[in-house]
This record gives sequence, structure tokens and C-alpha cells, in this order.
Amino acid sequence: MTDLTLDTTNRREFMKAVVAVGGTAALSACVGRFGQTDVPTGVDDPATLPEGQHLWDDFLATDGHGNVSNARHHVLRFLTYPKGRPSNTDRTIVATALETLERAYEWSNEGLLFTVGYSPAYFDRFDAGPRGVDLPAPKSLADFEDPKLDTYDAVVHLASDNADVVVEAEEALFGNRDTVNGLTVETRLTDVFEAPSEYPARRTGFVGEGLPAKFAEEVPDVPTDAVPEESPLFMGFKSGFAKNQASENRVTITEGPFAGGTTQHVSALDLNLKPWYTQDDQWQRIAKMFAPTHADDELVAGVGTNLGATAKMDETLAPMAAAEQFGVVGHSQKMVSARRDDSPVILRRDFDTTDGGNAGLHFLAVQETIEEFVRTRTAMNGTEIAEKTAVGQRLNNGILQYLTTRRRGNYLLPPRSHRALPVADP
Repeated sequence: MTDLTLDTTNRREFMKAVVAVGGTAALSACVGRFGQTDVPTGVDDPATLPEGQHLWDDFLATDGHGNVSNARHHVLRFLTYPKGRPSNTDRTIVATALETLERAYEWSNEGLLFTVGYSPAYFDRFDAGPRGVDLPAPKSLADFEDPKLDTYDAVVHLASDNADVVVEAEEALFGNRDTVNGLTVETRLTDVFEAPSEYPARRTGFVGEGLPAKFAEEVPDVPTDAVPEESPLFMGFKSGFAKNQASENRVTITEGPFAGGTTQHVSALDLNLKPWYTQDDQWQRIAKMFAPTHADDELVAGVGTNLGATAKMDETLAPMAAAEQFGVVGHSQKMVSARRDDSPVILRRDFDTTDGGNAGLHFLAVQETIEEFVRTRTAMNGTEIAEKTAVGQRLNNGILQYLTTRRRGNYLLPPRSHRALPVADP
């Protein structure tokens, strides 16, 4: 790795590199340069943690308006279970590995948050899919996309504000690390799973002020100094406003043996940021991300933190009316039509990436049913708007023209009591 000093900017660069590279060598380099992070320890009894693996909001930081902030560093590891139906022995190995992390790290953004999800391919080994849960195989969700469809059996999502925590936990699950935050590692997921360490089976990313601006320098098609330093995401605006996010209660499965869990969709997207920053001006970017009336009324300053707790979508035109009047419709504006009872139906926990040397986004969302994600994506497509106005299928239709979907996958996040190699009907 390059020689870096201890200033804040270089620490960010170093930490992101640690996550991107991963492995024992990267972790050792991190500890050698900055010392061991003082990470709060976890619980003596993991059964005291919330039953829902996805219940993170009470344990994440919030901004001054009460909006929940995602953890800054992320790793996704996609796994294959090479056997038929899992044995109780394998189930105990998985449970022990996961509980070790919960004892080692506080369940928070300062410690470690994580989930384990299982795909339709995993449940194919049983006589039926997970009882009470509609878990369809992934598919293309627009005429203009042709993604590869993930068929891994499982995915582990690790998240923390501390890059070295993410890598240390990953090494405990998939590497050769004997201790994790001072606790002995007794079992690893690689004792039962196959876990390739290259993309697309390993995906990494980041979100938070300063990170996208710094790491835009790694990708060739992002204009120099285009991404605002204060932006948490590559596209230059704040995300995660309260009224744009479903509550954790709203996305939790309420009935059946998997009650307390949720479903998860994971997409890998490329971002085409050169035209976003060179062909479009700030008015156009605000119009396409939020709504043209937001741009006209100058509601959005900088990256949008001035909006407060919500993106103020209740104060704008309906999408069709905006498209007819302005010839452009906003991304957030279209999402309003996907609400139920005036509430969003998906909870986004996405993060940017430079996997493969490209600016990208790992779009991760949890929702009670995959159908609710599909409804939301259908609203994002804006097909009816394109058919009835001068807005194109992708051009001036929110941010569609700047996104290319490379991969899609669907997963069940069982409640914590069933997360270790679940059967279809617990």
C-alpha cells in the first residue's frame, strides 16, 4: 500500500483500501499504521439482541434531524453451501461463528452490524420454499436492463463505521484469524460454506461524508473534484430522509415461522457519472434526483442537508404533471407512487463502491416481501410517464440514464433464532 500519513484524508483513503483489499495483510497494515481500534465489546448472551437481524436503526447514528445514518464501511460475501440439506452439526458451526461476532463486538455502528440471508437457490434443496414467505428467483425488472442473476445460496453483510472491524470480522468468518476483538474464534463459515474471495462473490463499499469525493479519484470517468466533499454518495446528494424510508416495523414479516425476519434485495449497479457532472448543471441534477419544482423553487442547497427530516416530496407536483410541464421528472418524485398508506415500503441500506475500478452502487434494500421491492422499482421505471409525455424511457426520467444494473439477487433474512442454515418450515 502507498505510504500515508495520519491526517484525516489519508486515514480515510487507507481505511477504504483496507476494506477493498481485505485479508490478513491489509488488516495487519492497518493496525501497524494506526494501532488497534478501541472497539466496544458485545453481549454475553446473543439471545438478548433483537430477534430481527435487520433491526439496526436504534443502534445506528442519526443526524441533527433524526435521519438514520448508514454505517460507513461495508462488505458483502456471497456463499455456496455445497451439500444437500444441512446437518445439525453444520448448523451449530454456523451459529457458533455468528455468535462469536456478537460477543466480540457491540451491536452498533461503532462495533459491528451484520445479517445473513438465504436465496431461493438455497431453499430449492427442500420440498418447498420458506413457509409463509414469497421468495421468488431474481429477474430483470425493466426492458432496458439485462443483469446477471445471482444464484448463490447465501449472503453475509458486514457493516461498521470502523474499516478494521469489518475486515477483522470478515477474517474471523472466512480467513485464518484465531481471535476477534480479543475472543477466540472457534468455528468459521468456511467450515461449511464455499466462499470465493473475488468479485462478484466479494463486494465492498462505503457511504458517508468525505468518502465518495475521495474515492472518486480512483475511477477514470468521474470528473476531478466533481463530487462534493460533504456528499455521502457519489451522485452528490444526501439520501435516507425519514419519509423516504420505510420503518423497520413496516418491513418486518409478521406471520409464519419466519415472523420477525424480512426479505432483502441486492443489486450491483454501475454509475455513469461523467454526463451527470459535465452535461447536467445543478438545476438538472436537482430536478432529476428530487423534482423539477425543487430546482425551480431552489429548495435544495448543496447536497440537500438543508431539507431537514424529509425530502419534501409532499410539496411538489405529481410525476405526470411535472413531466408534462417541465419535460423532466424526479427520481424521488416517482417513488411517492410506491408508498402504501403514505409510507414507503422498502428500507434502503445501499452504499457506493469502486469494485472493478468503476463508480458503482450496491443497492441493498429490505422489505416485508420481494413484491414490494418490485413495485418500487416499477415506479422508478416511470414507464407510463414515458409513454404519455415527452420524457424518454430513460432520458429525463429520474436518474435512470445514469444507472446500469449488473446483478440482482433476492434473499430471506430469517429471524436470529433461525438464521443458521434454516429449514424451509422451522
